[in-house]
Amino acid sequence: MAIAIVGGCRTPFVKAAGALSAHSFLDLGIRAVQGLTRKLDLKPDQVDELIFGTVLLDPRIPNAARELVLRSNLPATLSAHFVSNNCISGLVAINMIAEGIQSGRIRSGIAGGSESMSNPALSLKPKAEKLFIKLSRARTLGQRLSVLSRFRPGLLMPQPPSPKEPSTGLTMGQHCEMTTQEFGVGRQIQDEIAYRSHQNGFKAQQAGFLAEEIEPVDGVAKDNIIRGDTSIERLSKLSPVFDRSGKGTLTAGNSSPLTDGASAICLMSEEEAKKQGREILGFLEAVEYAALPPKDGLLMAPGLAVPRLFAKRGLKVSEKGWSKYPDIKPIGAIPTEKINVNGGSIAIGHPFAATGGRLVLSMVNQLKRANQKMGVISVCAAGGMAAAVLIRR
Repeated sequence: MAIAIVGGCRTPFVKAAGALSAHSFLDLGIRAVQGLTRKLDLKPDQVDELIFGTVLLDPRIPNAARELVLRSNLPATLSAHFVSNNCISGLVAINMIAEGIQSGRIRSGIAGGSESMSNPALSLKPKAEKLFIKLSRARTLGQRLSVLSRFRPGLLMPQPPSPKEPSTGLTMGQHCEMTTQEFGVGRQIQDEIAYRSHQNGFKAQQAGFLAEEIEPVDGVAKDNIIRGDTSIERLSKLSPVFDRSGKGTLTAGNSSPLTDGASAICLMSEEEAKKQGREILGFLEAVEYAALPPKDGLLMAPGLAVPRLFAKRGLKVSEKGWSKYPDIKPIGAIPTEKINVNGGSIAIGHPFAATGGRLVLSMVNQLKRANQKMGVISVCAAGGMAAAVLIRR
């Protein structure tokens, strides 16, 4: 069964602790979903399910997707499910809706994700959590006093979400430094990639392409991280931030910044889309996941997911492969001019769970704009995972 992409919407992507810092991830998710339903004039009976995610989890809202439904203009009878899988959360949500449609369980659905890096949920240190749990279970005054005797003021210091990998104890930036050194990806090419991302993003912004995607929030109507005036010279002067040993190459200029934002995509069976008279922007043709040991390259799983996707669909670019995994068929070097033609996450920003929806929306709009037939999305995720998505018109 063909899975039709009939529309999408996102908030502006803005630098964390900035223009949208007053909004939680749930607030931003609501704005993206309500913008989508308004844009498509979706009636209550035209959506069967919602799947939504975030990465910076809030334990007070275990099913944030359901809360989004209850706090928005969606009908309270709409079933909703929550998903969290690091940077591929949005793509996982989209695939789950697609699989629900393919199975015949639903006819249509909304998938998306949201992130407020300005407002992460804080926790206590494990030692403090254990103490307060014991205190809550104490039944007598003597038991309470015994527990409180172990209290120290430092236990009240909140602990922010850790950017470190649970399995390795290193951050994604540190892992990326290791990968660039292993594969010999120098500072110059990294800065060139960042420069192209900003230039392409700025051109798309000036042309109004990005505005087509955005639902304004509090008067903020555009992404505010894009720097059209940056240059290779400016980028080259920035100091490395993840490895200061003299070998480091990743800087604030060639890395994606902490970002607030949300996105939502509407999917339908081809039959349902035609029944509702919807324009079909593209078809979600295939999704491929991959995983590898973090020690082999935490962010390198797209090097497995994309070749598998290509092999299953009979696609090929040219001859070039990753020798560490000889069973993976080579797909070849991808022409630079075909990568992130309207800017990537370095320029636009990367609110983890919202990026998948942004990429799908940007892809279908660009395929239509350029009268092209096929595009591939690839996203890596913490834990050594990745997703690759094939979209056709």
